[in-house]
Amino acid sequence: MRTDDLPVNRPRGRGAAANTEQRFSALQMTYDPGEEPEKVVTKFFHDHSSTIISRHSSPDLPFEASLNPYRGCEHGCAYCYARPTHEWLGFSAGVDFESRIMVKTEAPALLRAELARDKYVPERLSLSGVTDCYQPAEKRLEITRGCLAVLAECRHPVVMITKNHLITRDMDHLGELARHQATAAYISITTLDADLARKLEPRASSPQMRLEAIRALAGQGIPVGVSVAPMIPGLNDSEIPAILEAAREAGAQFAGYTVVRLPFSVKEVFAAWLEAHFPGRKDKVLGRIEETQGRTLSHPEFGKRLKGVGVWSDQIAQIFKVSLKRARMLHRRPEVNAAAFRRPRERGGQMELW
Repeated sequence: MRTDDLPVNRPRGRGAAANTEQRFSALQMTYDPGEEPEKVVTKFFHDHSSTIISRHSSPDLPFEASLNPYRGCEHGCAYCYARPTHEWLGFSAGVDFESRIMVKTEAPALLRAELARDKYVPERLSLSGVTDCYQPAEKRLEITRGCLAVLAECRHPVVMITKNHLITRDMDHLGELARHQATAAYISITTLDADLARKLEPRASSPQMRLEAIRALAGQGIPVGVSVAPMIPGLNDSEIPAILEAAREAGAQFAGYTVVRLPFSVKEVFAAWLEAHFPGRKDKVLGRIEETQGRTLSHPEFGKRLKGVGVWSDQIAQIFKVSLKRARMLHRRPEVNAAAFRRPRERGGQMELW
């Protein structure tokens, strides 16, 4: 993996306190004394994937496929369900996940080639779906922007979700897609408490900047809503009414939510995070998560893992429903469609014939 032309970042706090033991390799990464975890330098590696669109069969998700320019995420959210995916690469779900980032530098070219295939049928894409496509490195690398340029050219339906204000940089492409009813965006807000956000999501945009992103997108006519996710019972679930009201005032038109789940080694990362920041609430929070996930920390069944089960889940659902109605917001985003889809232009500038 070549790394000479990719940036190196100095961290601003970590969500994980250490590397967890990972499942798929006997090799474990350790750091030198004095280098863990706050002083670990973020490094980027070329990901030489030969395809860029991933498809799934999960009935929980409102899209058919996803496009992920990065593997691993600098945001460092302590609760992130995607952390175990790094173990497939030989890394840990802990500090490695937020400090060893795989970068799909060829993503825009791979996407263009895929959309140009005669047999390609457009489907709703989520950008990203696993890790955040606007994590800090995107400001320099512009891989997500390159993918959006291809999607805008082709008028291909795509739904965005991010917790980074950087999405506003790409309002030109999103605006073009919006003119063809081919895009909608969710801004994820877990809390309005700036101090809690810095601890929980150490390198994501502040809550105020996320509200500003909603305001900017709405001002350009781009359908935008808020993802109140994840709700962590006993930690941030009481903020649902305030988050929805603030998002509505900023221009959000629709909203959704999920409850937190802690699959595999994420439970270790999050438990360590609670111990470091809220030791007095650790047992209470983990106990309530267990109750919402069917006496586990991650329910194995579709239809239950994202909304939860039991009394705390029902309470969160009711608070969300009442708050949504009070804020005069929709629970469903506007439909995106492929009615205006066209193949990408050839390199010489001629439009491909149908």
